[in-house]
Amino acid sequence: MTDPGAAALAAFDRHRRLLFTIAYQMLGSVADAEDAVQDTWLRWSAADRSEVADPRAYLVAITTRLALDRLGSAQSRRETYVGPWLPEPLLTAGGTPVASGPAAPEPPEAAELGEHVSLAVLVVLETLSPTERAVFVLREVFGMSVAEVATTLDRSEAAVRQLAHRAREHVQARRPRFDTDARTQRRVTEQFFAACAGGDVDALLAALAPDVLVVSDGGGKVKAALRPIAGADKVARFLVAIAGAGLALPGLRTEVTEVNGSAGIVGWIGEDPVMAICPVVVDGRIAQVLVVVNPDKLSGLVVAGTEGAEGT
Repeated sequence: MTDPGAAALAAFDRHRRLLFTIAYQMLGSVADAEDAVQDTWLRWSAADRSEVADPRAYLVAITTRLALDRLGSAQSRRETYVGPWLPEPLLTAGGTPVASGPAAPEPPEAAELGEHVSLAVLVVLETLSPTERAVFVLREVFGMSVAEVATTLDRSEAAVRQLAHRAREHVQARRPRFDTDARTQRRVTEQFFAACAGGDVDALLAALAPDVLVVSDGGGKVKAALRPIAGADKVARFLVAIAGAGLALPGLRTEVTEVNGSAGIVGWIGEDPVMAICPVVVDGRIAQVLVVVNPDKLSGLVVAGTEGAEGT
C-alpha cells in the first residue's frame, strides 16, 4: 500500500522549484520565498488531496496567494528601509534558481527565466501593485493562460486581461534593454571586474555607459551609498574606492559567476557570502550596477562557497 505521506511529498517535490521561483519573483526575497513554499507544503500535506484534480495548479494557487499575503507586509517594511532596497541576489544555472533551500531535482515545467529573474527586472516589478505583479509573473514569465491565472487569483478573465495589459506596459516602459548574448555579458563583466580590482579608472570608464547608475543596498548594516550614484566619472571613482576597500578584506574570494540569470560578481569569506555585484549590460557597455552587501540578503549565494572555485 502506498504511504499517503510519501505520495504527498513526492507530488510536492515535483513542483517545489517552480513554486520557489514563483514566490521569489513575487517577493524578491529568498527567505520569504522559502517560507511561502514551506507554508504551501503545510497546507498541501493537510489537504484532502483526493479532490485535487491538478496538483500543479493547486500548489501554484496556494503559493501565489501566500506570496500576495506576504507582499503587502513586505512593502510596508521597505518604507522604513535604510537606503535603497534591492531584491536578494540568487545564484542561477541556466536561468534556474539553485538556492540551497529549494534545490530539489528540477521538474520539467521549471521555466528558463533568463532576464526575467534579473535584479534589474525585479526592481521594476517592485513598482507594480501586488496583484499586477502576480498576474505579470504567472502570465508573462511562466506563460500561464488567462483562464489559469484567473482561477489562481480568483478573478474574472476580463480583470486578468486588464491587469496583464497594464503590468506589461508598465514593465516594458521601465525595464532596461539587455544584451541577450551571454558571452557579451560575461566579457564586459570580466573587463569591468578587472578594472575595478586593478583600480584602473580609465579602463572602467571605457566599460561604463555615460549615464550609468549605481544602486547599493547595505540595509543600514553594512556601509553603502544611501542614494544612487549617476554618471560615469562619479561611478568609476566610487567603484574603484569600494573595490579597494573590499579586496583588502582578509580571506576574500571573488568570482565572476551567474547571478539572477546573467554574469555577476560574488564575494565570499570562507563559505559566507559578503557581496553581489550585478552589472546590467546594454549595447556592450554597463548601464546599471546593482550592489547588494546587506548580510541579511545573501542567503541565495551560500551554495557557491565551495572548495575549488577560482578566486581573485
